[in-house]
Amino acid sequence: MALALARSHQLDQLTGTQKVAILCMVLGSESASLITQKLAAEEVEQISFEIARMDRVSTDATEAVLAEWLDVMFAADSVAAGGIEFAREVLERAFGPQKAVAMLKRIQAQISETAGLHRLRNADPQQLGNMLRGEHPQTVALILAHLEPAHTAGVLKEIDPTFGAEVVLRMARMEKVSPDMLVLIERSILTETDLAPAQGLSTSGGPAVVAEVLNLVTPSLEKAIMKGVEDKDPGLCEQIRNLMFVFEDVVSLDDRSLQRLLREIDVKELALALKSASNEVKNKIMGGMSQRASGALKEEMEMLGPSRKRDIEVAQTAIVAMIRKLEDAGEIVVGGGQDDLVV
Repeated sequence: MALALARSHQLDQLTGTQKVAILCMVLGSESASLITQKLAAEEVEQISFEIARMDRVSTDATEAVLAEWLDVMFAADSVAAGGIEFAREVLERAFGPQKAVAMLKRIQAQISETAGLHRLRNADPQQLGNMLRGEHPQTVALILAHLEPAHTAGVLKEIDPTFGAEVVLRMARMEKVSPDMLVLIERSILTETDLAPAQGLSTSGGPAVVAEVLNLVTPSLEKAIMKGVEDKDPGLCEQIRNLMFVFEDVVSLDDRSLQRLLREIDVKELALALKSASNEVKNKIMGGMSQRASGALKEEMEMLGPSRKRDIEVAQTAIVAMIRKLEDAGEIVVGGGQDDLVV
C-alpha cells in the first residue's frame, strides 16, 4: 500500500528510516547511492522499502527533513564535505533558486550562534590556558570574550595575572567582531576548522562581560587583574568595578535578599567564607539570621581553626556566584536595595 504523506504530516511523526528515504529521494539516485553504500545491507533494505512505499511526499515534509539534515550536518562539523555552497546546490535542486535562498537563510540563522570558535568553546580550561599563553593579548581577548563567563574565568586562572590584565583590558574595550574573524582565529590556533561563518557581527566584550567573568574568579586573582587594568585605564577599571559584586558587597543586600541568600548556603561554606571577612560583613550576615542559626555559625567558625586562603576564596567565590544566580532569577536585589523599588 502506498504511503501518502499529507502536507500536514509533522516531522516528529516520521521515523529515522523514513527521513533517510525522503532525503535519498530529494538528492537523487546518484547521491543516494553514496549515502547508502556506507550503510549495512539491512539498513539499505529498510530505506528502499520506505522509498517504494512513498508515491508522493508533501513539500512541507520534504523541506523539514532536508532542513533537519542540514542542521545536523553543520552541528556535527561536517560541512567540510561541501559547506554552504553544497547546501545551496542541494536546496536549489530540490526547491528551486528562490525558495533555496530563503531556506538557506533560516538554516544559517540557526547555526549562527555557534559558528566560530566551536572547538575552543568545548576545550578544557587548563588546556586552553596553556594553548593561549604564547598568543597575542588581542587574540586571547577575542577568544575569551566569546566563551561562557565560567569558561573564561577558568582560563584566566591558568594564565599569568599580568598577561590576564592585558587580556581583560582588551576585552573591556571590545565591541563588535565579524564571525569570519573568529573562524580565522580558530583556524590559526587549531590549524584546521570546518566551521561555517555566520552572517553579520557578533557581540563580544565590554565592561559588563569582564565584570561577569571577574565575579567568578578568586578575590586574589581579581585584585591582581584589576590592578593591571587600573594602571593602564583607571576610568575603564572604575566602570568594571561598578558592575562587579564582590563578597564584601554582601553588606549592600537588603534584609529580605540576605535571608533568601542564606537559605541557599551551607553553614560550613559560609563559616569558611567569613573566616577573613570584615566585622561589618560578619555582623551583616549574623544580623540576618535567627539567634539559634547565628550561634551555630559561630560554633562552626570556631571549629574551623586555621584555614588556607585559597579555600576561603573558593568559598567566597561560590557565594558570589549564588548571589548572581539569585539576582538573575529576580529573587534578590543587588546593589540598589530599596532605592530601585517602585511601589
